[in-house]
Amino acid sequence: MRSPSGASAALLLEALNGHIVLLANVALMIEYEASCSREEHLSAAGLSKVQLGVFIDAVAALVTPVETHFLWRPQLRDPGDEMVLEAAVNGGAQAIVTFNQRDFGVAPKRFGIDVMLPRDALQKYRRTKG
Repeated sequence: MRSPSGASAALLLEALNGHIVLLANVALMIEYEASCSREEHLSAAGLSKVQLGVFIDAVAALVTPVETHFLWRPQLRDPGDEMVLEAAVNGGAQAIVTFNQRDFGVAPKRFGIDVMLPRDALQKYRRTKG
């Protein structure tokens, strides 16, 4: 959203083309929308609230929905991060792609899930597709 030419945008394009799978549950999508709606993010992206709604709807359309069958809490300090971990575990994710790596600690590794920066995830994807 903030950088149309960045790694996150490239990963969204790969998802749009059906090359990677994005996972989220309802709680995570609500949290994502709330986070993106913060004035600092809207301003940095140069988006209006209407444009943000279009962006969120587009991301939601790309996501494979995950039903949360098991709650793994507490694993992390931040409840928002717990939602991400639960969606990843319940969806069978290989990785959590986030700029917030530090707050996940070692918990995802217990479930066989890597935590990666968008640029690292994109590089790994490009190496493996190659």
